[in-house]
Amino acid sequence: MQAKQEAEFQEFVRARWSRLVRTAYLLTGDVHHAEDLTQTALAKAYRSWRRVSRSDSPEAYVRRMLVNCNSDQFRKRRVVEALTAAPPETAGHEEAVLQADERTALITALAGLPPRQRAVVVMRYWEDLSETEVAEVLGCSPGTVKSQASKALAKLRTHPGLGRNVDEPVRSRVPSGQEVSR
Repeated sequence: MQAKQEAEFQEFVRARWSRLVRTAYLLTGDVHHAEDLTQTALAKAYRSWRRVSRSDSPEAYVRRMLVNCNSDQFRKRRVVEALTAAPPETAGHEEAVLQADERTALITALAGLPPRQRAVVVMRYWEDLSETEVAEVLGCSPGTVKSQASKALAKLRTHPGLGRNVDEPVRSRVPSGQEVSR
């Protein structure tokens, strides 16, 4: 690789490392796996940087590589990992603990989705990509993205760790002590 391309690649990695690791974390549910996955995808991108840098969106290209590498690892591994319901150590303020518990529940729920649905949910709702952009990254139609998102959200709505079922009414207490649905 030429010095100019090398510098361009290094700048790309510096600018997008944390975002790619965050996406990988949401795909894998583990910080260490996420970093490994990101490094693997970036190593592949480095080998073909000339082609990657000429694409319309190098970040989308590398994100696609990230999803593919995750799928490859998932196929090879075939081992189900059980995420714990709560982190081993909970310290700090109650609100921070509650947020950590909610995040853990979300990661656990995401881990229960099939890899394709997980990728759609992560890119569509966490990365805030449009359906068209997600379809481009995954190499499928926007209709497939919509159906995968719909199926994934239906599963997430019924996950016990994510709070109440959305089909159940919210109950609140009024001053007289009677419950009222809203």
